[in-house]
Amino acid sequence: MPEALIQVWATPGLIWLILTISVAGIVRGFTGFGTALIFVPVAGIYLPPAVVIGVITLTGIASTGALLPRAWGQADRREVGLLALAALVTVPLGLWIMASLDTGVVRWIVAAIAGLTLAALVSGWRFSGYVTRPRLLGIGAMAGVIGGLTGLTGPAVILFYLAGQAAVQTVRANTILFLAALDVVIVCNLLWSGSIAWDTVFLALTLAVPYFVTTLIGQALFDPHHERIYRWTAYGVIALAVISGLPIWS
Repeated sequence: MPEALIQVWATPGLIWLILTISVAGIVRGFTGFGTALIFVPVAGIYLPPAVVIGVITLTGIASTGALLPRAWGQADRREVGLLALAALVTVPLGLWIMASLDTGVVRWIVAAIAGLTLAALVSGWRFSGYVTRPRLLGIGAMAGVIGGLTGLTGPAVILFYLAGQAAVQTVRANTILFLAALDVVIVCNLLWSGSIAWDTVFLALTLAVPYFVTTLIGQALFDPHHERIYRWTAYGVIALAVISGLPIWS
């Protein structure tokens, strides 16, 4: 145990990782999303892709208890279940692609996906079509591939929900529930393949402490009447994380 803790404290950029996950926790608490979009681009500066994915999903699971009870009662669980079922099938494909690519390439993919997601939301794009079951499964499948490849578990579903017409409270609850399910799916796949080392687990637990606390703070700040403020705050933080995580800086 002491050796593992020493390895955690020797993690490159640990202070920045703690600061980033803390900010991400506040955003996640009051919007229901944003952790991976904020944390992954920055973490990619200091950690290999496989470690980033392991840390962000394990941290997500550890902090889910702060948000899940309220979200469970407010979410459309049938819809979230279909999304999670599709993601379950495609996560292994995303992990396989990640393992086959160079670290620099993965970082560019992270920046591209996060940047495009942000651009689509800021532009005011709105989904107005009818969501059929095949379309819902397709969105979940895409989220599984992207989550396994980059650790960005939410973009496909976040774009679908935030660009839609659902009430902010339902959007927040559905997103929380789906991201929790996808985190479990990815971690199970990583454990099955033996890709999670103990130092990754201890780093995730270390980061989970400030993340859990700031998520509670963000949840306490949440007010459905201030939807516009929440969205634009999240957009600004995500943009800063994407720009700072671009491979051109290192």
